[in-house]
Amino acid sequence: MTMTRGDTDAIRALQGLEDSRSHVRLRAALAVGTAPDPCFVDKLIERCAIEPEFFVRDMLTWALTRHPVSLTLPELLREVRSERAQARSQALHTLSKIGDRQAWPAITRALLSDADDEVARSAWRAAVVLVPEGEESALAAVLATQLGRGEQETQLSLSQALVALGEVIVPVLHAATTADDPRVRAHALATQRLLRDPDAGFELAIEEAKRVVALTGAPQDGP
Repeated sequence: MTMTRGDTDAIRALQGLEDSRSHVRLRAALAVGTAPDPCFVDKLIERCAIEPEFFVRDMLTWALTRHPVSLTLPELLREVRSERAQARSQALHTLSKIGDRQAWPAITRALLSDADDEVARSAWRAAVVLVPEGEESALAAVLATQLGRGEQETQLSLSQALVALGEVIVPVLHAATTADDPRVRAHALATQRLLRDPDAGFELAIEEAKRVVALTGAPQDGP
């Protein structure tokens, strides 16, 4: 059987995705996305789970978005249940870029509260993209359970996801400002500020919120 030039290019690209040099892997992912072919999908998803370089992972995601959703979606939905955290995180990131709401049922509460911060952050971003109309309030309630979690980068991701949902987050943020945990109260206050002023810097907002919480002390019960 004679191999065509297309076959040769495909083999070279697939081999390039496994090269030890990141710039070669990046070029290979670009080539795969530029000339999409069903034979690439499995390898792209497999590589997403183990690729150490951020820019290469981003190119792998772009390449996947260039392939038909009918091919990529079933594979990505399997990946979000993977035991490997990076596989879950990158699959969720790719689903957010594809934006097909058929993926919404896969965005489970377990993923939204995943123990791995990168997985949870990817789940938050995917959720606000994929949430069906009318379910934003329920999503906001689940996201609010993560207030106070992690370091500043993680908290910023959660605040951005909540703010993207709009005014439906007002009640859950108000409730969180009276939580027992001062980290939750500060995070809720900072998110309220971002909702009012999306251009406000989160670092300043969270530091101001921490000062407010420290000055007001523990929340008081009613009379």
